[in-house]
Amino acid sequence: ASAMLGALRRRWDAYKYRFVPWVALNLRRKRRTLRYVPESSQDKIISDEDVFETLLKVFKALFINDFNRQAHILALLPEIKCKYLELLTVEQKQSEVNSCNHQTQHVFSPEEVLFNTLGFAISRDRSSLESAGTGVFVTKGFVPKGTVVSMYPGTVYRKHEPIFFQSLGNPFIFRCIDGVLIDGNDKGLSRSVYRSCSRRDQLGPFQMSDESWLTAALQNPLAIGQYVNNCSHEKAANVCYQEFDVPECFPVELKQYLPNIIYSHDIESYLRCVVLVALRDIKQGEELFSNYYTVVN
Repeated sequence: ASAMLGALRRRWDAYKYRFVPWVALNLRRKRRTLRYVPESSQDKIISDEDVFETLLKVFKALFINDFNRQAHILALLPEIKCKYLELLTVEQKQSEVNSCNHQTQHVFSPEEVLFNTLGFAISRDRSSLESAGTGVFVTKGFVPKGTVVSMYPGTVYRKHEPIFFQSLGNPFIFRCIDGVLIDGNDKGLSRSVYRSCSRRDQLGPFQMSDESWLTAALQNPLAIGQYVNNCSHEKAANVCYQEFDVPECFPVELKQYLPNIIYSHDIESYLRCVVLVALRDIKQGEELFSNYYTVVN
């Protein structure tokens, strides 16, 4: 019995800071369970415009790379079809120059698209920290300081929305500064809730979010930020979280790559996303580390 209680205690200590009911009961006593931002601090190290432009750049490249599967969408958007055809022509010409193949267009993997677009690729692998499980590594290229390097996927819950059962044993609940919660768990009840909300919001051929982060075959290669481990004394943070509200002008055809969905269908508000931004230059082979509770001063 004592061994079982000890095991339960160790498990509790491992995830209690991400356990929403525990957090709610300890806000005053344990301020570090929140991403607390005093007035003298800044929670953004790059502008929202820079985040927006980076996501557009990557998502457009993914869309063009997967152009043959987008016909049903473009048929309903004749006003932008020509724009993408022009971009595709440019991509085809470049591909022909690089491959000396004038017959077919090479279709890249999402990781290759990310590398060709931003100059780096990331993937999940066993963390370099002992007993930390999965981590995220720069597997190719170079990440300059101030670059969006990943995204935190999941279902977005506003204040007072039900998340109790999803929070049980769940270390992937991210708390935003204003109390918004993002459940980045890709298993169990969390997985089912995300898929249900995503299919609820689909408009004909237009997907309002990306479900592929729940699988091994990622459509958006950035959507693995929930696996970035917390820093330690030996491993300093090299990325930080930055909140980003998707503007109304975000192209509808590119929303299929957004790895977040709002839990409540009747709430008219901006979609909250969280990106991870490089605090310094990050080289190939390095693991990404952040800090769950602090922000950039």
